[in-house]
Amino acid sequence: MPDALPETMRLNRLLFLILGGLAGMLAIAGGFFLPRLLDVLLERFASSSVKDFYHKVIEPDKNLLSLVIVLTISDVILLAYPRPEFLKLIELPISLSLAITISFLGSQLFKRFFDAYLLNATLQAGRKVNSELLILAKLVVNLLIIVVTVIIFAQTHQINILGLVASLGIGGLSVAFAAQKTLEQLLGGIVIYIDRPFIVDDYIGLPDGTFGRVESIGLRSTKIRTSGKGTLMIVPNSELTQVSIENFTGGKKVISIISLVFYRAIPDQEKSLIRQVIVESTMDIFGIDARSTEVSFKDIIQDSTEPITQAQINFFILGSGEFSMELRRQVLDIAKQNITNQLKEYGIAFDIAEQTINVDSPITV
Repeated sequence: MPDALPETMRLNRLLFLILGGLAGMLAIAGGFFLPRLLDVLLERFASSSVKDFYHKVIEPDKNLLSLVIVLTISDVILLAYPRPEFLKLIELPISLSLAITISFLGSQLFKRFFDAYLLNATLQAGRKVNSELLILAKLVVNLLIIVVTVIIFAQTHQINILGLVASLGIGGLSVAFAAQKTLEQLLGGIVIYIDRPFIVDDYIGLPDGTFGRVESIGLRSTKIRTSGKGTLMIVPNSELTQVSIENFTGGKKVISIISLVFYRAIPDQEKSLIRQVIVESTMDIFGIDARSTEVSFKDIIQDSTEPITQAQINFFILGSGEFSMELRRQVLDIAKQNITNQLKEYGIAFDIAEQTINVDSPITV
């Protein structure tokens, strides 16, 4: 009987290697063929709206989707089949890689879905578009993707994440009572890093009359070089989160210049209509100063040709950060599409410049 044990172990190891090889081949084949099978099924049976969604949202990350399929099949097989102890060290990196890849893929898919559909739907609804709330929505969804992935990873590996959070919470309460002021300042620093009311080198003003340039933002305090005196003021972050901050640098404008070329001379009555359509298309977009929108017309007379009219539109985009400005430019692109559609409904033919010119217009401090 003892002599048979090595033979049994050898057979089990051989069986495991065979099954492992088949599983690896199955995972690679699944990752390679399933996306292509999905392409074929969509082309034959899917509606045009489903195809459009697939091409805009999913297809750009088709290779990443294949990697997720390969890792998923491999991880499921390793979790379901009884495996030697040393192979548990292989399963954990695979599962961790799968969690990271799924989180990244989910974030990318939502970003494309947000840009291609949600922005347009929000603008078409005719409501006030607040770009700051849109940014917050993107952040919340990305955090939810990460949290759900972490919970699934913990459950599949028998990690009691609720107990871990509870134990950390009890320990955190005791630390919070012992260092309440310090933690308040640290949390204020975290809020400033997330909310970003100002960044380094911004000129800001506080209600107590402090005005100067931000030299550094730490976890506990922020250093401000005061204007005029040149002294360095150190302000606890907890105080900055409770007062009104006037950011002079963040008040910059970006002038977005768009050119329209009409195929004929436009009479004054149609010019008024065009101006009204353009202004109303951006009236409800938060972050675009519709009152400052400028529409100027210029009649061009060329030799041996009919006169034509050229229009230049100046949109003023207000922004407080690069991410916010980029999102508002995307909303403005959708507004341009609405302008195009409305003018075509009125039978006004024109060409629009393919590239928009953006000019920074900072506020002088």
